[in-house]
Amino acid sequence: MYDWANSAYSIIITTAVFPLFYKAAATDAGISGSDSTAYLGYTISIFTFILAMLGPILGTIADYKGMKKKFFTFFFVLGAGSTALLAFVPADNWLLLLIVYTFAALGSTGANVFYDSFLTDVSESERMNRVSSFGYGIGYIGSCIPFILSIAIIMLAQFDKIPLSMTNASRTAFLITAVWWIVFSIPMFKHVKQRYFIDPEPRPVLNSFRRLAGTFREIRKYRGLFLFLLAYFFYIDGVGTIISMSTAYGTDLGISSTSLLLILFMTQVIAAPFAFLYGRLADRFGTKQILYVGIAVYTGVCIYAYFMDSVLDFWILAMLVGTSQGGIQALSRSYFGRLVPKENSNEFFGFYNIFGKFASIMGPLLLGVTAQLTGNTNFGVFSLVILFIIGGVILYFVPDPSRYDPVPEP
Repeated sequence: MYDWANSAYSIIITTAVFPLFYKAAATDAGISGSDSTAYLGYTISIFTFILAMLGPILGTIADYKGMKKKFFTFFFVLGAGSTALLAFVPADNWLLLLIVYTFAALGSTGANVFYDSFLTDVSESERMNRVSSFGYGIGYIGSCIPFILSIAIIMLAQFDKIPLSMTNASRTAFLITAVWWIVFSIPMFKHVKQRYFIDPEPRPVLNSFRRLAGTFREIRKYRGLFLFLLAYFFYIDGVGTIISMSTAYGTDLGISSTSLLLILFMTQVIAAPFAFLYGRLADRFGTKQILYVGIAVYTGVCIYAYFMDSVLDFWILAMLVGTSQGGIQALSRSYFGRLVPKENSNEFFGFYNIFGKFASIMGPLLLGVTAQLTGNTNFGVFSLVILFIIGGVILYFVPDPSRYDPVPEP
C-alpha cells in the first residue's frame, strides 16, 4: 500500500505535472529550453548527492530496534509536506520551485530507503521477487487514479470548462498528490513492524559510525553484494535519468503538454502488468536473467532516442520504457534484499541508496551538460547507453543469492 501511496508522487511530481509546471515558469522568465532542462538536471544531482551522503549513516543508526520507522516517518513528513507546499509557490518563481522540489524529493527518496529495507521484515527470501514486483505493480495501478484526476482537472482548465487557470489546476494536482500519499500510507504505519534489528546500546551514533567503518574494512567479505551494488550503480543511473528527465526532454522536442500527459499515463498502464510479469519470469528463469532483459530494453531505448524527432517516436520509446522500468527496479530491490544480512538491512540498503543516488547524480549531470554544449538533448540520452553496458558486464560476476552466504567469515 505504500507503493500505491508514494507512486502518485513519482508520476505527478517527478515525471509529469511538476516538470511541465516548472518548464512553463522558466520559459516565462526567459530561460531557454536547454538551459531549464539543465537546471532541473543539476537540481536532481544536488538532492541526490545530499541523500547519498546521509543514506549509509542514517541506515546504520536505523538498524537499532525501533529506529527504522522513526527515520521513515521523518522523511515521509518532509516529502508529503513539501509536495503540498509546491501548490503555494508563486508560478513565476522558477528558482523557488526548484528549491521546494528539492525538499520534496529528499523526503520521497529518503523515505524509500527505509521502506525498501522493510522488504526483509515482511518477506522471506524465496518470496522477495514476487513481493517486490507486486509492490511496483500495484504502485503503477494506484498512481493512475490521482494521475487521471489531475489530468482531467488540467485539461478541463485548459479548455475553460472549469473556473481554474492552468496554473491553479497544476497546483491542485500537487495537493491531490500530497493527500493521496498521506492517506494511503496509513496501513504502512499501522501494520508494518521492524522484525530484524540490533539491540540498543550506549552511544548509538558513535557505534553506528564504527559499524559503518567495520563494514568498509570487511568489504572483501561481502564481495558478491558489493559487486551487485557496482553493477546497479551503472545501470540504474540510466533508468533513473530517463524517468526523471523524460518530460523535460519531450518538451524540448516540441511535444505538447497534453500529449505528454497522455503518453505518461499510458506508460503507467503498460508498466503495471509488466512489473507483475517480471516477478513471475524471475521466479521461473532466474532474477539475473530477467534483469538482463530490462538492461537490453533500456539500451535499445537510448540508441533509438538518438534518432528520435517526432511524437510517434516518443510514444514508441515511452511504451518500451513502460515494459521494463518497474520490473528492473523491483528485481534489483529483491535481488539485493536476498544478498544482505537481515539484521543489518538498513545499513546495507543505505549503501544500496548511496550507489543508486550517486548514479543519479552522474546521469542528469551528463545529460544537462551535453544538452547545454550541443543544444540537443538527444546526444545526452544516447550517451547513457554505456552505463547499461558496463552495468550488464559487472552483473555477470554477481553470485546467485540462493548460493550466497550474506554473513562474512569470522
